[in-house]
Amino acid sequence: MVELQQSPDANTVDVHFSRADTTVLEDDSLQSSQETPVIKELEKEALLPVQVADRIFFIDLANKEQTTIPLQVFELEDLEELHLEKNLIESIPGDIHHLKKVKVLYLNKNYIHYLCEELGELKYLQSLDLSNNPLSYSSLHIISKLQALRQLRLYDVNLDEFPVEICKCLHHVELLGLSGNNLRYLPKEVVNLRKLREIYLQKNKFETFPLELCHLLDLEIIDLERNLVSFVPEEIVSLTNLVKLFLAFNNLLSVPDTLHHCRSLTVLDLSNNFLRRLPPSFKQLTEMNELGLSGNSLEKFPRQICHWMSLCLVYLKNTGLQTLPSSFPRLTHIKILDLSENFFDEFPKEICAMENLEILSLDDNQIREIPPEVTGLSNLKCLGLTGNKFSVFPEEIFLLESLEKLYLGQDKGIKFLTLPRDISKLQNLKELYLENNCLEYLPPSIGLLNNLEIVDCHNNLLKELPDSICQVQGLQKLLVQNNQLFQLPENLDSLQKLQLVLLDGNPMTDPPIEVCSQGNLAIWEYLQEKRNQKAKATKIQAWWRGQMVRKGFGTFAELQKLLKKGKKDKKGKEKGKEKPDKGAKGKKK
Repeated sequence: MVELQQSPDANTVDVHFSRADTTVLEDDSLQSSQETPVIKELEKEALLPVQVADRIFFIDLANKEQTTIPLQVFELEDLEELHLEKNLIESIPGDIHHLKKVKVLYLNKNYIHYLCEELGELKYLQSLDLSNNPLSYSSLHIISKLQALRQLRLYDVNLDEFPVEICKCLHHVELLGLSGNNLRYLPKEVVNLRKLREIYLQKNKFETFPLELCHLLDLEIIDLERNLVSFVPEEIVSLTNLVKLFLAFNNLLSVPDTLHHCRSLTVLDLSNNFLRRLPPSFKQLTEMNELGLSGNSLEKFPRQICHWMSLCLVYLKNTGLQTLPSSFPRLTHIKILDLSENFFDEFPKEICAMENLEILSLDDNQIREIPPEVTGLSNLKCLGLTGNKFSVFPEEIFLLESLEKLYLGQDKGIKFLTLPRDISKLQNLKELYLENNCLEYLPPSIGLLNNLEIVDCHNNLLKELPDSICQVQGLQKLLVQNNQLFQLPENLDSLQKLQLVLLDGNPMTDPPIEVCSQGNLAIWEYLQEKRNQKAKATKIQAWWRGQMVRKGFGTFAELQKLLKKGKKDKKGKEKGKEKPDKGAKGKKK
């Protein structure tokens, strides 16, 4: 799974792996015609949605600010799935043993210190989440009694070591989540978890790859991201079922050649290590779908990648690259390509024929122009070109009719002075980022972008916004901080979907700064009042005109002529006063 986000420090394309352990939960709740007293009581306390049922299998009491587990819950003998995460619960009562049929129990993000002995009596429990609790290590042995357990999540519980008892007794565990702890090693008894398929160990303190994992032959996912691992053992060759391997943000200088025997591998993230090359044998990993190598000082582009015909996602941010190999266009299935923070001084023509490419990040390179061949990227939806060396706005972008997001902030590059009116050709555009430029105006044609949702022009020199922006009915965010704006279009409040307007750092007078600082509602009220006053003034003027006509002063046009003539006559008299006649001067003498 991949996430696309806006970088927190600049408006650039930020694409990265999302490796969160997620589980699809099935709602097996059934309904019948009668309502039990237990459910009535729970509904009365607003803990359950109103429903009619006498047998309930699923309850979601998450994020209800509960300090204890409601006693009524323990009367639901058929309950199979119970969600109590994100509450204020400090302990699990002994009555938990009444839930004899419960299979899924989520208690993560509470304040639980100890696990009661009765928890171990839940013989059918298959999925338990106790993450983000201040658990006492001495009570964790209770978990070893849950022999039907298949999924165990203990994220962020301050573990220094993993209980040996759990390894010895839980032979059916398939998913083990231990990320966010202080683990330096796994007990050797972890090899007893022979059905283990997924293990999540990111954000711990492992200095070496746990050799014990190489004996768990059913492993499909290993996540060791953000540790201190400097070495991967050659014994990893035995993990022939391995599908996803996450080793980003470690201290790896190399990866073993034997990894190429893991032919089922489809996702490999080696980002932010100290790698300079990949083993030549890696070209045999032909099932590879996602590759992360960002943040490594590569000597040159790894040509092994060009043999991975199934590759869809490639992350090569900040790798020191200057060019792509001529064989790169063979990778016709690539959808996401991150080449940001490299040393490309030309737009890589090798990617221009990639019809399936949807997201391209070339932020913070040295690119000066875009070739016409870019029109070959017929499905490109997101393009990042922030911080390059364009001398003028690259109008070749307007050939990309499918574009939905465009990033052209110039925090590190030459500033744009104008935005061409042909921006209206990008009819699918939803997000436009032009921060840190020297734009004084936006073209009126921006009002023709019917799908536009976000306009970010902060840190420019904008003196005014075009009235046509009020035609963009889908606009949700308008970010224009630190410009030279003194007024807003008078109908801006007609944009019903506009949720956020940021105006900090502008010399606003209409509305005044004190109104703008109060947020959207205050701005809308100001604009509406201004329109009301303008309408009232128009009515008064129309009434006055009518009165003058009815009193016989003629039509409004005639009155205007008389008014102008009066001004001229007055001006002539004033001029006459300025020049006294010569005779008068003589008499005075």
